Amino acid sequence: MTTYTWEGYLQHFEQILSGEFTNELYEKADYKDYVRMNHSRMTRWLKSGDMNPELIQTIQQINAPQTWYLITEPWCGDAAHVTPFVALLAAKNQNIDLKIVLRDDNLTFMDQYLTNGGRSIPKLIVRDEQDNDIFNWGPRPHELSVIFADLKKNNAPFEVIHKTLQNWYNKNKGVDIQAELLEVFRESLVNR
Repeated sequence: MTTYTWEGYLQHFEQILSGEFTNELYEKADYKDYVRMNHSRMTRWLKSGDMNPELIQTIQQINAPQTWYLITEPWCGDAAHVTPFVALLAAKNQNIDLKIVLRDDNLTFMDQYLTNGGRSIPKLIVRDEQDNDIFNWGPRPHELSVIFADLKKNNAPFEVIHKTLQNWYNKNKGVDIQAELLEVFRESLVNR
């Protein structure tokens, strides 16, 4: 399985935007635009995202090595809002090894973590030092998953879905992402 460090993933964004990296997908103007917008969104959250102090404290209590596999893609709108918070959290504890996994290059791995039968991303898979899954989370906060499912059920156009999701993330400011991660990390610490 091919993985990136967080820094390598950010560099991958730069290579796509500069044209240094290209493939059939990124030769399409709309996908390059998604990458440009997502890079801007990630940069904003990395600079100004308010971190939940309880979540930081919980992450700092992890006292054994963990590997966090974050399945994502630069073109993914949900990932632009989720991945920065995961990266900021991973940096809070030296026991955490964050590995970025590109979905489209690692479908065998992705297919172990389907959501309702689909390859929805981002997905965070947390494993212990014996490489056993502790839990996985994603692709988006529960409330937004309900909104998304309702839009899909009602055959909303892609533009409406995209705008609705982006507006929700902008208003929520990462609060629900962090609240759900706090819940699953607390539960995993209790059960260890």
